[in-house]
Amino acid sequence: MDPMNTTQSGLPASEAAAEARRLLDEWAGKPVRHHPTSFRDDTERPAFGTTPPVRQEDHRIVPAWAAGIAVASIGVGAGITGIGCGAWLVLQGLSSVTLNGVLMVTLPFAGLAMAATAIGGAISKARAAVTKNVFEGPVTHHTEIHNNSTTRGAFFARTRNEIR
Repeated sequence: MDPMNTTQSGLPASEAAAEARRLLDEWAGKPVRHHPTSFRDDTERPAFGTTPPVRQEDHRIVPAWAAGIAVASIGVGAGITGIGCGAWLVLQGLSSVTLNGVLMVTLPFAGLAMAATAIGGAISKARAAVTKNVFEGPVTHHTEIHNNSTTRGAFFARTRNEIR
Protein backbone atom coordinates (compact mmCIF):
# COMPACT_ATOMS: atom_id res chain seq x y z
CA MET A 1 0.00 0.00 0.00
CA ASP A 2 1.45 3.37 -1.08
CA PRO A 3 0.81 6.04 1.59
CA MET A 4 1.31 8.91 -0.92
CA ASN A 5 -1.41 7.74 -3.30
CA THR A 6 -4.01 6.46 -0.83
CA THR A 7 -7.54 7.73 -1.50
CA GLN A 8 -9.02 6.41 1.75
CA SER A 9 -7.73 7.34 5.17
CA GLY A 10 -8.52 5.72 8.47
CA LEU A 11 -10.55 8.81 9.56
CA PRO A 12 -13.83 10.06 8.19
CA ALA A 13 -13.58 13.36 6.22
CA SER A 14 -15.01 15.55 9.02
CA GLU A 15 -12.58 14.14 11.62
CA ALA A 16 -9.63 14.49 9.20
CA ALA A 17 -10.54 18.15 8.57
CA ALA A 18 -10.82 18.80 12.31
CA GLU A 19 -7.40 17.16 12.93
CA ALA A 20 -5.83 19.22 10.14
CA ARG A 21 -7.31 22.43 11.57
CA ARG A 22 -5.98 21.52 15.06
CA LEU A 23 -2.44 20.89 13.71
CA LEU A 24 -2.43 24.18 11.79
CA ASP A 25 -3.63 26.16 14.81
CA GLU A 26 -1.00 24.51 17.03
CA TRP A 27 1.74 25.41 14.49
CA ALA A 28 0.51 29.00 14.04
CA GLY A 29 0.39 29.57 17.80
CA LYS A 30 4.13 28.99 18.28
CA PRO A 31 6.33 32.13 18.31
CA VAL A 32 8.57 32.74 15.28
CA ARG A 33 12.22 32.24 16.12
CA HIS A 34 14.58 34.81 14.65
CA HIS A 35 18.20 33.80 14.21
CA PRO A 36 20.63 36.71 14.67
CA THR A 37 23.10 37.32 11.86
CA SER A 38 25.57 39.32 13.95
CA PHE A 39 26.54 39.80 17.60
CA ARG A 40 28.17 42.69 19.41
CA ASP A 41 29.51 42.35 22.91
CA ASP A 42 29.31 45.74 24.64
CA THR A 43 30.89 44.65 27.91
CA GLU A 44 33.79 46.82 29.12
CA ARG A 45 37.28 45.48 28.41
CA PRO A 46 39.57 45.07 31.40
CA ALA A 47 42.36 47.65 31.75
CA PHE A 48 44.93 44.98 32.66
CA GLY A 49 45.22 41.24 32.64
CA THR A 50 44.12 38.92 29.88
CA THR A 51 42.55 40.80 27.00
CA PRO A 52 41.14 39.40 23.80
CA PRO A 53 43.40 39.45 20.75
CA VAL A 54 43.39 42.51 18.51
CA ARG A 55 43.21 42.04 14.75
CA GLN A 56 46.40 43.12 13.01
CA GLU A 57 46.23 43.77 9.31
CA ASP A 58 48.65 41.86 7.10
CA HIS A 59 50.73 44.22 4.98
CA ARG A 60 53.30 42.02 3.29
CA ILE A 61 55.70 43.56 0.83
CA VAL A 62 56.84 41.26 -1.99
CA PRO A 63 60.59 41.47 -2.68
CA ALA A 64 61.58 42.75 -6.09
CA TRP A 65 63.34 39.51 -7.02
CA ALA A 66 60.21 37.47 -6.23
CA ALA A 67 58.02 39.78 -8.30
CA GLY A 68 60.57 39.58 -11.13
CA ILE A 69 60.58 35.80 -11.05
CA ALA A 70 56.78 35.73 -11.06
CA VAL A 71 56.58 38.07 -14.05
CA ALA A 72 59.33 36.17 -15.87
CA SER A 73 57.61 32.83 -15.30
CA ILE A 74 54.36 34.24 -16.66
CA GLY A 75 56.22 35.54 -19.70
CA VAL A 76 58.03 32.26 -20.26
CA GLY A 77 54.77 30.35 -19.95
CA ALA A 78 53.05 32.63 -22.44
CA GLY A 79 56.00 32.40 -24.82
CA ILE A 80 56.15 28.63 -24.65
CA THR A 81 52.41 28.50 -25.22
CA GLY A 82 52.82 30.70 -28.30
CA ILE A 83 55.66 28.54 -29.61
CA GLY A 84 53.59 25.42 -29.02
CA CYS A 85 50.62 26.90 -30.87
CA GLY A 86 52.88 27.92 -33.75
CA ALA A 87 54.42 24.45 -33.92
CA TRP A 88 50.95 22.91 -33.87
CA LEU A 89 49.87 25.12 -36.76
CA VAL A 90 53.02 24.31 -38.76
CA LEU A 91 52.61 20.58 -38.15
CA GLN A 92 48.92 20.77 -39.07
CA GLY A 93 49.93 22.45 -42.31
CA LEU A 94 52.66 19.90 -42.99
CA SER A 95 50.26 17.04 -42.44
CA SER A 96 48.23 18.16 -45.45
CA VAL A 97 51.17 18.68 -47.84
CA THR A 98 50.79 17.76 -51.51
CA LEU A 99 53.36 17.82 -54.30
CA ASN A 100 51.63 20.75 -56.01
CA GLY A 101 51.64 22.69 -52.74
CA VAL A 102 55.36 22.10 -52.20
CA LEU A 103 56.15 23.16 -55.76
CA MET A 104 54.08 26.32 -55.44
CA VAL A 105 55.78 27.27 -52.16
CA THR A 106 59.34 26.61 -53.40
CA LEU A 107 58.84 28.15 -56.86
CA PRO A 108 59.70 31.74 -55.78
CA PHE A 109 62.86 30.55 -53.99
CA ALA A 110 63.97 28.52 -57.01
CA GLY A 111 63.38 31.51 -59.29
CA LEU A 112 65.34 33.79 -56.97
CA ALA A 113 68.24 31.30 -56.83
CA MET A 114 68.24 30.96 -60.63
CA ALA A 115 68.32 34.74 -61.08
CA ALA A 116 71.18 35.10 -58.55
CA THR A 117 73.17 32.38 -60.33
CA ALA A 118 72.66 34.03 -63.72
CA ILE A 119 73.70 37.45 -62.39
CA GLY A 120 76.79 35.98 -60.70
CA GLY A 121 77.81 34.15 -63.87
CA ALA A 122 77.41 37.31 -65.96
CA ILE A 123 79.53 39.33 -63.53
CA SER A 124 82.20 36.61 -63.48
CA LYS A 125 82.43 36.52 -67.29
CA ALA A 126 82.51 40.30 -67.51
CA ARG A 127 85.45 40.47 -65.11
CA ALA A 128 87.36 37.69 -66.91
CA ALA A 129 87.02 39.41 -70.29
CA VAL A 130 88.50 42.69 -69.07
CA THR A 131 91.76 41.38 -67.65
CA LYS A 132 94.62 41.10 -70.12
CA ASN A 133 98.04 39.89 -69.05
CA VAL A 134 100.95 40.45 -71.41
CA PHE A 135 104.32 39.01 -70.51
CA GLU A 136 107.46 39.92 -72.45
CA GLY A 137 110.84 38.38 -71.96
CA PRO A 138 112.18 35.02 -70.92
CA VAL A 139 110.68 33.23 -67.96
CA THR A 140 112.86 31.01 -65.82
CA HIS A 141 111.75 28.81 -63.00
CA HIS A 142 114.27 27.62 -60.44
CA THR A 143 113.25 25.39 -57.53
CA GLU A 144 115.63 23.89 -55.04
CA ILE A 145 114.41 21.79 -52.11
CA HIS A 146 116.56 20.58 -49.21
CA ASN A 147 114.63 18.25 -46.89
CA ASN A 148 116.05 17.12 -43.57
CA SER A 149 113.79 14.66 -41.77
CA THR A 150 114.45 13.35 -38.27
CA THR A 151 112.22 11.06 -36.19
CA ARG A 152 112.50 10.70 -32.41
CA GLY A 153 110.70 8.36 -30.08
CA ALA A 154 109.07 5.00 -30.50
CA PHE A 155 105.51 5.02 -29.24
CA PHE A 156 104.74 8.74 -29.62
CA ALA A 157 107.05 9.41 -32.54
CA ARG A 158 107.80 12.94 -33.57
CA THR A 159 108.97 13.72 -37.08
CA ARG A 160 110.58 17.04 -37.86
CA ASN A 161 110.89 18.19 -41.47
CA GLU A 162 113.04 21.15 -42.38
CA ILE A 163 112.56 22.43 -45.91
CA ARG A 164 114.92 25.14 -47.19
